[in-house]
This record gives sequence, structure tokens and C-alpha cells, in this order.
Amino acid sequence: MYSFANDYSEGAHPRILEAMMNTNLEQNPGYGKDGHCERAAGLIRKECGREDIDVHFIPGGTQTNLLAIARALRPHEAVISAETGHINCHETGAVEATGHKILTIPSADGKIHAAEVSKLIRQHNAEFTVHPKLVYLSNTTELGTQYTKQELEELSHLCRLNHLYLFLDGARLASALTNASNDITLEDLAALTDLFYIGGTKNGALFGEALVIVNPELKSHFRYHLKQRGAMLAKGWLLGLQFETLFTDGLYYELGQHANEMAGILRAGFKDCGFSFLSDTASNQIFPIVSAKLAETLAKEYTFETERVFDNGDMAIRFVTSWATPEKAVRDFVSYLKNCN
Repeated sequence: MYSFANDYSEGAHPRILEAMMNTNLEQNPGYGKDGHCERAAGLIRKECGREDIDVHFIPGGTQTNLLAIARALRPHEAVISAETGHINCHETGAVEATGHKILTIPSADGKIHAAEVSKLIRQHNAEFTVHPKLVYLSNTTELGTQYTKQELEELSHLCRLNHLYLFLDGARLASALTNASNDITLEDLAALTDLFYIGGTKNGALFGEALVIVNPELKSHFRYHLKQRGAMLAKGWLLGLQFETLFTDGLYYELGQHANEMAGILRAGFKDCGFSFLSDTASNQIFPIVSAKLAETLAKEYTFETERVFDNGDMAIRFVTSWATPEKAVRDFVSYLKNCN
């Protein structure tokens, strides 16, 4: 069976494995204080157009989210998220375990908007409720949608007006930055957010995320948080080496674009067969709505996830493509779908 269940089923891009082999017997300082982490951070600063940002390499996305949020918030402060947000639905209460409440906003497409955030802020304006202090976004979202530059600018303006931090989860940022509907760059993220991260785990790395801290208020003592919460690797150079490779010769963008192109073939195949979608995406996630019978038939040959089941028995199923998805596998699936439909 071929799997479209996620974008981290495969190992790492060959150039990363080659870099690891070529440097395997190097002796490096530990805990991210090595030349590879330093060079990777420099490449990211260059992409962001900022020399004044801090870059930290962290093993995984959940660790990155809880570390960033725990660093930013005082004990009585809360984070605002879409109800479908990863921190709310897929992290086993990691943020709550740091002592911070998640205030959720209903969202049909995975995104939240400035007007909704403004309304929530007005509802929490006294010491008898938690105090909203950070807005959490993901780009792309859990439903494969993405923010426009205007939407991000509006949220950034609102946050700064109300003294809130803006944090963007970039687990699938490569997909967001490289599809046809995108109008945001890393420079924009560095200008409009207080902190964000660049996902490697879901874009060609064996593991790892790069957290970019822009706001000076959040920079101090961050490595203490890394160590205390178990996210500081002794062999930290393995993280730096991977991002050094990803941000050399545009590999990071190349891999994101490939994943999007493969999803585009799947999307066109479902459209050709007359299917509608749960969300309108241009990224590497698609959510076609199919009958339970068809989903059962497709599951005989392919692995995917069920996102939502409707009252009439139909379901939205999720297909995810990756940097390593071969075009043949995608076209074989489309042929199989057309034969089943």
C-alpha cells in the first residue's frame, strides 16, 4: 500500500544524508554551539533579511510550540488559537501542561482573523479571566489553507495595538511559501511576527525545526528553557547541519514546491471525478469529500486519514504529499480513483 497519510513517512533528502556521512567523523562542540548551527542560522538570517534575529534549532514541532509559548507567557496569560489549531487538537495538552489556557476561536477553514481576535480580547478584560497575550497561527493550517499577506498584516497590527505577541507555527511553511497562491516571504514573517518557526521534519529533514525569535523581549534566557524542557540536544550539530543543507541552493523551497505539485495532481484528479472539498487549498494537503463506500475501496490500496464524518455518512478524507512523493505514485492513484468512481 502507498501512504498519503502524512509528509514525514520517509527519512531525509539524499543531500542531507550525504552531508551527515561526509561530516560523520567531525568533532563538534555540543548543544548547538557548533559551526553548522552557526552557518545555518546565518543562512536563515539572510533569507529573513534580518541580522538581529535569534535562531534556535529544536527537535520537533510540539516542543517548539510549547517552548515558544511558555517563554512568552506569564502564569496568568493565555494563547489564542483556531479551534482546529495544532496546539489545541494534536499536542496532548502540551501547552496547558505548561500552565497556560488556550482560548479557541471557531474556524471553518483553519484560519483566524483580526476581527475575531479583537472580539475575544474584549471578552477577557478583567482579572477574573485569563489575560490573552499571544496569538497562535499555523501556515499552512491544519486544513491546508494559508494566510494572505493582508490577513497577516491585519493580525500583526491588531496584536501590536493590543500588546499581544504573534507566533506562527511553520511546520508546513515550505508548502505555504512555494504554492501559486502565496504572497508571503520569510522577510514578511520576520517583519510581522514576534516569533515563528521553519519546519524541517515535514520538508526533507530527518527531524528538526528552526525557531526564529524576532522580538527582543523574548530572546533572553531562551536556552535555559530549551535545556529545562529537554529540547537541547548534545549532538545539536545534527540539527544545524540539516538546515545548513536545506538553505543552500534553495533546497528548502524546491522540496516544498515538489510536495505542492504532487498534491496538485491529486487535487485535479478528484476534481475531474466531480468531487468537492472540505477546504480550498493550494498546499500539499487536500480534503476531498467522498462516500463511505468509496473511502473503504480506496483504503484497500492506499493509506490516508479521515478528517471529518458528516451526518449523511459521507466523509472528508485527507491526502498529504511530501518532498519524496514520486509522480508515478500520484498518477497511479488518480487512475485507481477513476476506475473506482
